[in-house]
Amino acid sequence: MPGFRQEPGRHLTMTTPMNKSVERNDKKLIMDAGDISRAMMRIAHEILERNKGVHDLALVGIRTGGVHLAHRLVKRIHSIEGVLVPIGELDITLYRDDLALRKNQPILRKTSVPFDMTNKVVVLVDDVLFTGRTIRAAMDGLMDLGRPEEIQLAVLVDRGHRQLPIKANYIGKNLPTSRDEQVQVLLDEDGEDDRVVILKS
Repeated sequence: MPGFRQEPGRHLTMTTPMNKSVERNDKKLIMDAGDISRAMMRIAHEILERNKGVHDLALVGIRTGGVHLAHRLVKRIHSIEGVLVPIGELDITLYRDDLALRKNQPILRKTSVPFDMTNKVVVLVDDVLFTGRTIRAAMDGLMDLGRPEEIQLAVLVDRGHRQLPIKANYIGKNLPTSRDEQVQVLLDEDGEDDRVVILKS
């Protein structure tokens, strides 16, 4: 039987037994593959401009969508500067502030930050910025792994409704939403056509 897989306030995907997403007719396309590609290239240029190049720069993607986008940014920065900046992958499950409220046992995924963050400018990368609680958890996770010189934030979509004083440095698209809407980021790395859609709960 089809079911729903949901992280509160972020994504809603209807799945079939073959793990293929099923399109819902109440979805509205917000960004297509070209829009996402252009947003990633613009963010890459903005990161380089703000930090005056790649010196002491590193990227860390928040699982799972943020990891895919971080790898894309690393490739784009390499195409501009000819340098592969260090990249890490961060699972924030154990740092979530709603962990005790969850009925199901959390699924832990791999965290890998294979470089010393000391004195580095670390750009956290995520797909959707919503309440800010995911980013707070990610910063807690980073600080347990080292002491970066600075933490910056890059997101593909900022949908508003912040509950914590957190602001992104780099934004692919500002997307005003209501709380009863869901923002869904679908990426090629997960077997989907690149796109961002919005739908009613």
